[in-house]
Amino acid sequence: MLGMRLADMDRKWSTHLSLLICSLSAIFATALAQTSSSAVLVEELISNPCVVHQNCDVCIQANPNCAWCTQEKYGDETNAPRCDLVANLANRKCEYRNIINPESKLIIERDEELSSTVQFAPQQIRIKLRPRKSYPIPVRFRQAKDYPVDLYYLMDLSHSMLDDKIKLATLGRYLADEMRNLTSNFQLGFGSFVDKVVMPFVSTVPKKLIAPCDGCAAPYGYKHHMTLSEDTDQFTGRVNDARISGNLDAPEGSFDAIMQSIACRNDVGWRDKARKLLVLSTDASFHSAGDGKLGGIVTPNDGECHLALQDGEMQYSESTTQDYPSLSQINRAVKENKINLIFAVTEDQFPTYDRVSNYIEGSIAGKLANDSSNIVELVKDQYNKISSSIELKDNAPTDIVKITYFSKCLGSKTERTNICPGLKVGSEIQWELNVEVDKCPPGPGPHIIPFKVYPVGLDEELTVTLEILCDCDCGIPIPNAMQCSYNGTYECGICTCPPGTFGKFCECSTDSITGLDEEAGCRQGNSSLVCSGRGRCVCGQCQCFPRPNSDENVYGKYCECDNFSCDRVNGILCGGPTQGSCECGNCVCKPGWTGTDCGCSESTESCMAKNGKICNGKGKCVCGKCVCDVEATPDAPAYYGATCENCPTCPGLCYALKSCAQCQAFGTGELSSDEDPSLCARNCTLFNATHVDELYEDQPGEKICQFRDESDFCTFFFSYYDHPRDGSVQVEVKKTKVCPEIVNAWALILGIILAILAVGVALLLIWKLLTLIHDRKQLAKFNAEVENARWDTSGNPIFRPATNTYKNPVYGSNK
Repeated sequence: MLGMRLADMDRKWSTHLSLLICSLSAIFATALAQTSSSAVLVEELISNPCVVHQNCDVCIQANPNCAWCTQEKYGDETNAPRCDLVANLANRKCEYRNIINPESKLIIERDEELSSTVQFAPQQIRIKLRPRKSYPIPVRFRQAKDYPVDLYYLMDLSHSMLDDKIKLATLGRYLADEMRNLTSNFQLGFGSFVDKVVMPFVSTVPKKLIAPCDGCAAPYGYKHHMTLSEDTDQFTGRVNDARISGNLDAPEGSFDAIMQSIACRNDVGWRDKARKLLVLSTDASFHSAGDGKLGGIVTPNDGECHLALQDGEMQYSESTTQDYPSLSQINRAVKENKINLIFAVTEDQFPTYDRVSNYIEGSIAGKLANDSSNIVELVKDQYNKISSSIELKDNAPTDIVKITYFSKCLGSKTERTNICPGLKVGSEIQWELNVEVDKCPPGPGPHIIPFKVYPVGLDEELTVTLEILCDCDCGIPIPNAMQCSYNGTYECGICTCPPGTFGKFCECSTDSITGLDEEAGCRQGNSSLVCSGRGRCVCGQCQCFPRPNSDENVYGKYCECDNFSCDRVNGILCGGPTQGSCECGNCVCKPGWTGTDCGCSESTESCMAKNGKICNGKGKCVCGKCVCDVEATPDAPAYYGATCENCPTCPGLCYALKSCAQCQAFGTGELSSDEDPSLCARNCTLFNATHVDELYEDQPGEKICQFRDESDFCTFFFSYYDHPRDGSVQVEVKKTKVCPEIVNAWALILGIILAILAVGVALLLIWKLLTLIHDRKQLAKFNAEVENARWDTSGNPIFRPATNTYKNPVYGSNK
C-alpha cells in the first residue's frame, strides 16, 4: 500500500511538473512576443513602489497610491503584480469592482454654530485615513461677545502680604466693574494659603500654632473663602474677614493651593462653558514636590480634591499628610480643566514665575506692585493678552499621528502656525489641520485612535475618532480552495499556503524540494523581495522576467544580476566595449582602464609636463588628469593647470638670480663694487649669463623676469631655465634695457612760466572787457536821464539865491 501511494504521488508530481513547465514556456513565449505595452510593464516592475508587495494589507499600507486587484487569474500570463497604481490595474483589465483602494473619508458628527457660548467648531468628527496620507480637517474659532469669565483670586496671606490684602479689599468692586466692561457674564471667588503646618515650614511651638505673629491667625495650608459668585460685596467682605498668618521659611505652599483650587471644581464653582482665570498673588517663591520630605511627608500628592470643613471654614485636609504637587502635576491639572493661570507676583519674584509659566500650558506672569495697588490693571491686561490670542493644541500620539496646523489668522497669507494673535470680539479664525498617519499600530484591526484638538485655556474641544485603514476587506476567505490546488486558503485573489506547501497556487511541496520554506529559496539573504523583485518564484526557483531590449538580461539565482545597471561614462555603459563590460551590475574594466565606470585611463601621457615630470612633480595623475597637490600651509604656493605648472603666487628664481644676472651683464647692482671688482665673480658661480637680443620662452620651464636697475632707473630683462641634459641653470639676459625718456627740465620750467603768463594776460583781458561793458552801461543810463529831464528855460527849478532878506518888525514904529 505504501509503495502504491508513493507511486501515485510520483505520478501526480510528474503531472504537476509537466503542467508547470508548459505554463512557464507559455509565459516566456508571451513575454518575448509582447509589444511596447509589455516594455512599460517591465519598467514599472523595477521603478514602481507598489509592485514589490505580495500581500493586500501590506500593499495598501505601503503607499497611499497603491491598490490591490482581487480578480481571479489576474497576472497569471503577464506576471503583472496585483499591487499597483489604480490606473495600471485598470489598463491591465482588472475590473474596478475587483480593485481594493480604501479612500480616506471625513464624517462630521457634531457641528454646533458659533455663538456666545460656542467659540470652537466642529465639536466631534470621525475620520478614516490611510497610512502615509494626509487629510485636511477644517476648524474655526470666533471670539464671542460676553463669553462667561470665572475669576478665582488665590492670595498669599502670610504676614508680608498685609498691605496687599487691605488694598485688594478696597479694589474688589473696581476689579469686578472693570471685568464686566469686558464681559457682562462675570463671577468672582476668593481663596488663600500660607504653608504646611509642620516644621520647618511653620513653627510648631504651641503658642506659635495659635498666633505666629501679633494679630495673626493660626497658620494653615489652603482655605477656600468664597465660591465663584457675582456678589462683589461678598468678595470685599470675605477679603476683609480673612486674617493674616505667618510661617518660617521664605517659600510658600502656593502649589498646594493651586492644585486644590483646580481639583475642587464643585466647591470653587467653576463653570463648564467659561474662561477660567486663576490669579495667584504672592511675594514669595514656592515649594514643590520633594520639599515635603523636610517635614517628614513622603506620600506623593494625588491631585485630588481634599477640602473639608474645619473650624467653620473649608480647608485643605491633607496638607500635613501629602507632599506638594510637582510642576508637571500642576500643568496636567491646568490642561485637563482648561484653566488660565495668572501669576501676579512682585518684581523680585517675576523672573522665577515667568520661567515657570513656560512649563504650564496657558499660564502667564505679571508684575505686582508691593501693595497690590495695580492688581486691577494687571488682571485686566493679562486677561486681554490671554483672550486676544488663540492657540490650538492636541493630545494625539505623536509616534503614530502627525498633525500640522495651517491658518491665515487675520492676514491674507496661509502660514504653518497653531497660534493666532490680535483677536478681538467677533474675530473669526479658520484653520486647516493636516492629519497624517506614519504607520499602522501593531496588532490586528480595527485600529481606532481617539484624540482631541482644543484651544488652550478654553473648555471647548474637537473630539476626533481616527480609524486607520490598515486591512483589506476582501470578503470571506475560502479554505482548501480550488484556486490553491485544494491546499491553501484563497483570499484577496491570492493563495495562503499551509505548512508543507508553497508556490503561487500552493502547488509546490517541501517534501519534494528539501531545504526550502515556501519562497525562502527565492529570497537572497535577509531580503524580503522574491527574486529581487525582478522575477517569479516557481517551486523554489526564480524565473527572471525578460527585458524588452534583447541585449539586456536579468540573471542569477535570485535574479540579482543584470548587464545594464552599471555606471555610465557620458551615457555609455562602462565607457563602451573598448573600456569595460557590465557584469552583474558592476563594470569589469579592460586593461588600461580603471574606476567604477571604467572611465579612468591608467596612461600618464596626458599628465606629462614640459620638464618631463608627471604633473610637474607637483601632483598626481588620476584618470589621465593631474590632481595638483594642496600645500599644508595657507602661505605655501598653489599650483594649478592641466599639468600643475601654473603658480601665480610662486616667487620662482627671479629674485634669487637678479643680483648675479645684473652684475654679470651690466656691472651694476649690489654685487658690483669699484673697491672690490671680484665681488660679483666670487658670489656668482652657479651660472654665466649669456647676452641675447630677444628673450623667448622656448625651453621647458623657462621663465622671464624683469627688474629696475637703480643706477639708471632702466628696466632689464632676463630668463632662466634648467638645461635639459645636466639640469644646470641657464640664464639669458637681454642686451638692451628699457629706459624712461629724458625730460628737458628747462623746457618744462619755461612752459610752466609761459602758461602762467598766458593765464594772467587772459584774466586781465577778461577784466578789461567786463569793465568796459559796465562803463558803457552807466553812460547810457546817464544820457537817458538827461534826455528825460524837463524844466522852465527861464529859471532853474533847483536854484536857490545866495542871499536872504529879513525885516525888523519894529523898525519905524512909534514908541
